[in-house]
Amino acid sequence: MLAHPPELPVRHGLPAVLEAVRARGVAVVQAPPGTGKTTLVPPALAGAVLGTVVVTQPRRLAARAAARRLAYLLDEPVGRTVGYAVRGDRRRSAATRIEMVTTGVLLRRLQRDPDLPGVGAVVLDEVHERHLDADLALALLVDVRANLREDLPVVAMSATVEAARTAALLGGAAPAPVVDVPGVLHPVAQEWCPPPATVPRADARGVTPGFLDHVAATTRRALAERDGDVLVFVPGAGEVTAVARRLAGVAADVRPLHGRLPHREQDLALAPGPRRRVVISTAVAESSLTVPGVRVVVDAGFSREPRTDHRRGLAGLVTVSVSQAGAAQRAGRAGREGPGAVYRCWSEAEHARLPRYGEPEIATADLTAFALELACWGSPDGAGLALLDPPPPAALTAAQLNLAELGAVRPDGGVTPRGRLIAAVGADPRLARSLLDAATVIGERRAAEVVALLSLDVRAPGGDLVAALRAVRRGGPETAAWETETRRLRASMPGGAARGGGSQPPGGAARGGDGPASDGGTRVRGSAVLPDDLAVGLVAALAHPGRIARRRPGGSSYLMASGTGAMLPAEYSPLAGAEWLAVADADRGAGRRDATIRSAAPIDEAVALEAGAALLHETETVTWTDGQVVARRATALGAIELSASPIANPPAELVAAAVRDGLAREGLSMLPWSDAARALRQRLSFLQGACGAPWPDVSDAALLDSVEVWLGPELARIRGVRDIRRVDVLQALRRLLPWPAAARLDELAPERLTVASGSSVRVDYSAEQPVLAVRLQEVFGWRSPRLADGRVPLVLHLLSPARRPVAVTADLASFWATGYPQVRAEMRGRYPKHAWPEDPLTATAARGTGRPRG
Repeated sequence: MLAHPPELPVRHGLPAVLEAVRARGVAVVQAPPGTGKTTLVPPALAGAVLGTVVVTQPRRLAARAAARRLAYLLDEPVGRTVGYAVRGDRRRSAATRIEMVTTGVLLRRLQRDPDLPGVGAVVLDEVHERHLDADLALALLVDVRANLREDLPVVAMSATVEAARTAALLGGAAPAPVVDVPGVLHPVAQEWCPPPATVPRADARGVTPGFLDHVAATTRRALAERDGDVLVFVPGAGEVTAVARRLAGVAADVRPLHGRLPHREQDLALAPGPRRRVVISTAVAESSLTVPGVRVVVDAGFSREPRTDHRRGLAGLVTVSVSQAGAAQRAGRAGREGPGAVYRCWSEAEHARLPRYGEPEIATADLTAFALELACWGSPDGAGLALLDPPPPAALTAAQLNLAELGAVRPDGGVTPRGRLIAAVGADPRLARSLLDAATVIGERRAAEVVALLSLDVRAPGGDLVAALRAVRRGGPETAAWETETRRLRASMPGGAARGGGSQPPGGAARGGDGPASDGGTRVRGSAVLPDDLAVGLVAALAHPGRIARRRPGGSSYLMASGTGAMLPAEYSPLAGAEWLAVADADRGAGRRDATIRSAAPIDEAVALEAGAALLHETETVTWTDGQVVARRATALGAIELSASPIANPPAELVAAAVRDGLAREGLSMLPWSDAARALRQRLSFLQGACGAPWPDVSDAALLDSVEVWLGPELARIRGVRDIRRVDVLQALRRLLPWPAAARLDELAPERLTVASGSSVRVDYSAEQPVLAVRLQEVFGWRSPRLADGRVPLVLHLLSPARRPVAVTADLASFWATGYPQVRAEMRGRYPKHAWPEDPLTATAARGTGRPRG
């Protein structure tokens, strides 16, 4: 197709790619960034197959740029032989043979018509980036080839060693052929540029301003020391703007580059200019996009990756260190056109500690949209699909629960008609749900405007979403993208295309009208008027009911319906003081108890109850609070309590559970333990250890578990500490005695023993072995007793006449033979009135002195 293809390294691998496609229908092209995969492989395939060659790109910016590059090489406008289709923007014609699309667009087509009519081949580009959509598209295409279109050629293109795994999945019974094209890169010098020790690279809020100062200073240094354009990598659009502002006045054109920019500004960053350029980019330029003229890379060393806290229902992008593989790809951008240099804003020692590869999105991202795609495909758990990595079970279960709450899936996991409507919107399922439902209340236009605002992650100082909506309406750098997305969302609603973006609400409910695109209101619930702030809040609350938040009493923090605490940003926020908030975005840093609210809108209680209706519930709780049983009936919105009243006669089982909880928290010492009760517990504990069943376990844990058994009828009458102090613990413990074995309690573990002198002495069961403390003269002629049917010897603490210990033994016979003579020698002079016979075995035991009177 290309009459004079450029001399790029992948050109020499094209015959092998075409041969693999002819022989097997599949191929994997492994080649580093910049070798020409995206430029040369699609035209080669288009010349070998009938129909359109669809080429996926991970980002809209890359899809448009790739289409423009190929159209330029053909000397044609975009939309003729080469076109593109991305969310909200499409340029193609009947003559189009190569179509660049985002992976999400391909998924929509596969779900709509898995046969892909008119498609002659599919090329999956940049599969090594391991985005969720790319993993899923690969799996679905393998399924399509196996069951519907064996004739559909599929080529996967990767820049890393992941090619082997991709080939194994793509090939089915035998791995797909791998065409390995080595890159031809010029040498790239490495400069390690860590910030000063006093400047942290990041903190709980993200990249620090001080580190951005350092990145800008490093860029100025690179401009002074090297020739050629400079490509600066920072993690997100906010950092792009911040570094660009810090580079004001440099002798070069400073060009920002990220996916939220208008097309014209993206084109400026990608096109060589009359002056030297500094292109400040997110990871979009890491591998899927070519920025010509670059000879120097400045790498801040961060990237943005999805992370999800499934327990708290918080998901979003977090700033993490780049992987070693990602850093290598970024550095390679400096060596495409000649010798270059990379300035890394970290130390060589830190580099050695970086992870080798980044995590695939399936391991860290929120899987709600992914799970909906699986359900629409007819494989709710992904079984049988050729996924590079299986979804984590906990994350997939959480996603399926989200979909069930949206009404998108049935109990068996299959998709519902409502689920297909949600999927057709082409947005996060929660945002799609809020679009469909909010349109019936505030009108389609305003619903689409707010959902577009949320889907584009448009931010405003202080996190005020209403201010952000007013800002994009007035016009600004993000207005064009917002307007495009608004039109697309309106057209995606049922019947939207036929009415130019309008639609009848789902279920035929009467809708509130389109609503004005100003600060006016839309009538809802009869005569009430919903102004913009509540309209924005309604949409955000419908999207994330678990993030509806109410201010905690007497404070500035909030409690979300999910149970997570939340705080407004530390800087001033116009939302401060709002009683209710609909939180669109929040994150919770490591080691922090509460999440930080990044964007929200004020709502009132009526909107909160309307949007969170599924979370409304009434509970009866009986708790042990401050030494009292407190019984309450409460109405709550998730974790947010709305109202409560006391319960006069709470159920006995709930009272028992509350008392058990109180005893667990405050300890069994709260009970009035008499000496007799303690002694019985110690004897039972001894027998359980010595004999086992049927003698009961009377440890703290066991007594708490069986509190209903042994406290019995007293339990339900307890209302506080005063009642607990009246419990007869001895009588309660006797309920645990195992009859008929309990009849031998005094035989197996006697409370007192009669010694040789006739005295009755208490046995101490508090130690590991039972102990009998007795004066030595009272056990003359005695042999060591054993307890528990002879299983356990009794430990004797033998006392002097002054009741001080002189010996400890569990074997009296041995003591009489070896220990007693030494004790006798020491004691007879000290206590001459007491008996110290030479033969204690034949001597008579006595309670007094042991000597005959007279």
